[in-house]
Amino acid sequence: MRNLASVVGRRAVALSSRGSCARQLQSSLRIETTTPTSQQNITINYAQSRVFSHTRPWRREIPVSEPKRGGSKVWASADEAVADIKSGSVLLSAGFGLCGVACKPPCPNHQDKPLTDSAPPLATLIAAIRRRGPESLHSLTAVSNNAGSEGRGGLALLTENGQIDRMIMSYLGANKKLEKQYLTGQIAVELCPQGTIAERIRAAGSGIPAFFTPTGGNTLIQSGSLPTRYSPDGTVVEFSAPRETRIFNGKAYLMETALPGDVAILRAWKVDKAGNCVFRHTTKTFAPLMAKAARLAIVEAENIVEVGELDPSEVNLPGIYIDRIVPATERPQVEIVKTRSPQEFSSSPPKEEAPAQAKRNRIARRAAKELKPGFYVNLGVGIPTLAPSFLPPGQEVWIQSENGILGMGDYPLPEEVDPDIINAGKETTTLVPGASTFDSSESFSMIRGGHVDVSILGALQVSAGGDLANYMIPGKVFKGMGGAMDLVSNPEGTKIVVATEHTAKDGTSKIVAVCGLPVTGRAVVSTVITDLAVFQVDRKKGTLTLTEIAPGVDVEEVRRKTDAGFAVAEELIVME
Repeated sequence: MRNLASVVGRRAVALSSRGSCARQLQSSLRIETTTPTSQQNITINYAQSRVFSHTRPWRREIPVSEPKRGGSKVWASADEAVADIKSGSVLLSAGFGLCGVACKPPCPNHQDKPLTDSAPPLATLIAAIRRRGPESLHSLTAVSNNAGSEGRGGLALLTENGQIDRMIMSYLGANKKLEKQYLTGQIAVELCPQGTIAERIRAAGSGIPAFFTPTGGNTLIQSGSLPTRYSPDGTVVEFSAPRETRIFNGKAYLMETALPGDVAILRAWKVDKAGNCVFRHTTKTFAPLMAKAARLAIVEAENIVEVGELDPSEVNLPGIYIDRIVPATERPQVEIVKTRSPQEFSSSPPKEEAPAQAKRNRIARRAAKELKPGFYVNLGVGIPTLAPSFLPPGQEVWIQSENGILGMGDYPLPEEVDPDIINAGKETTTLVPGASTFDSSESFSMIRGGHVDVSILGALQVSAGGDLANYMIPGKVFKGMGGAMDLVSNPEGTKIVVATEHTAKDGTSKIVAVCGLPVTGRAVVSTVITDLAVFQVDRKKGTLTLTEIAPGVDVEEVRRKTDAGFAVAEELIVME
């Protein structure tokens, strides 16, 4: 099967050096801006040589049933509630992985949910839409963080059924069927950073037509170089739309447009008959945002209560945003169940059973020194997650997870598994005392706003100037950027630390003069920690300085295994 990353990789080669995205954008577009007294009109003229199409505007005028005021909002079944959704509608589907999604099989460990164990499978909103079939309901544009889990739930039920024509999402994940549909032209996929999707939806619900964000600057997002639709023979026939840029306070920002929907579907823990909703923990993510951004919002409720039974202070989403309520008939499901034994704690350093683990531990031990007492930190998957286990006893940091947690704890014991508490990797987790949970817009406000002190990420490549590439290998890996571009969007406010092995599996250096892979962010990394050394990056000058070296390693070995040039600090420290 044609690899998803191959075409992107060829197109990305010209964008790998610093500033090349901006040069390509300038050569492809001419932006003329005039400012009449009433409004600003922006005309984009494409060069004749740019013959491929770009992502069309999000909005199609599809008639939907207007919300009715007065009368009961409670519907007898999901089938009745979705019966008037029209083909071609924009469908906003809440949830993160399978958490908070409006369609899930049972999870035996979910407690305090008055749902019957004999409930029929797939009996909620997404399943009801699936039951209408592609003959009755098709050509949908679905907006979600991801497309569910293949064969298990979420929007995968609709993509497999041929009812979705276009996905707007941040991450494909491991959905092989969707990947094949994408590569053969059956489905268009618009990839968009996770925080940007959240903010586009929030803007739509707030009546804001567009906004500027630092996320994605000088990347394939800015230049409009991500394939959106392929032909059946594998040729790219549509690319993403290039973004207009503006300079604010000396920094470039991309303009993103609001993303409203015709229909929103979401799941809530408690809903009263007036439509007031309560969400548990990480089920918030996109749910409140999507309900506000849709012309018609349908919620499936695990508990439907009478008006007045909810304390006003516990309502997460006011009833004004909800039009229809249906009873949920299934328990939630967990995408990845990860637990610990009573003797295990993720705060304990992993045993060094092999040289590979010893390398990882060395990196994580040094990364832990970047976490000062009381810091708010975001940790990427892999080696970064090991860092807290090397903190001194009694030192506490607050771990932020971009899916809506501040104060994330250990993996749960088997009996503690809660499908409504997951981490950004969609694994089960726990909350520490003093933790809070919130929606995705709030989460990425913390991130883009520089309120997180340190973000530690893995890398495929890091350049001498601090460019980071960590979401795509042309010809091999391209699942989407998720929240990575947002996490590095404010390096002035949040220190970006890379924790990675010095070389790739094939022996090539990950520390390079110029990134050859598509970048996640330009000039964003301040510190690079590997199993061999620690480098400090001067992001303004674009230079590296070797400041620490691993035991038993000399400077010449580091030079041999580092493609980028670097200076050596006068006082070279030995890593622990």
